[in-house]
Formats: sequence, structure tokens, C-alpha cells
Amino acid sequence: MESKDFFTPPKHVNFLAKRLYGKGQISDISIARLGEKGGGPTENHTHPHGHFFIVTEGEAKIILGDDTVILRKNESFFVDSGIPHSVWNNRDEETVMIGINIEKEG
Repeated sequence: MESKDFFTPPKHVNFLAKRLYGKGQISDISIARLGEKGGGPTENHTHPHGHFFIVTEGEAKIILGDDTVILRKNESFFVDSGIPHSVWNNRDEETVMIGINIEKEG
């Protein structure tokens, strides 16, 4: 594992941490299991909250208008509130993701 931007908290041994996201209030955390060709919604949509996605198994494709982001196992990506998006399995096997909804500060 590359240690760039990782740190060892006080009183920890052989322990590296990296802050992934630190703005806003978490309102919901869920796990999603996307089967082959699974995902959605079929058209891009928006939310008043942001989504922080973490892939734990497989590979996900996040469509953001004309852009596409591929997330592999142990990678994460934040979709800010108001950004049109949809999320799809990018493999021929199940993809598992954790989704964290983050309310916009304001």
C-alpha cells in the first residue's frame, strides 16, 4: 500500500490512516450489491446531498454527464450535491459498494 498522505495517529503502532472526506454531516450509510449489468437509475439524477462511494468488491462505473469515473476495489469517489449521475457495475460479476450520503453544509 502506498503511504502518500497517510499518517500514524498518536499512540498507534503499525497503523496508517488517511482522511477521505471531512465536510458536511453524514445522513445515511448503506451498502449496495450490483449484479451483472446492474445499477441505476437508468437516467442520471441529482440529490440535495452528496454521495461518497467506496468500492469494496468488483468495479463500478460512475457516469457524470459526459464524464465517466471507474472505481476499482478499495477506491472511493465523491459526487457533490446537484451533480447529475448514475452508478453501474463495470464487471461481469457482482460489485459491492458502500454509499455515504453527506448533507451539504450551509
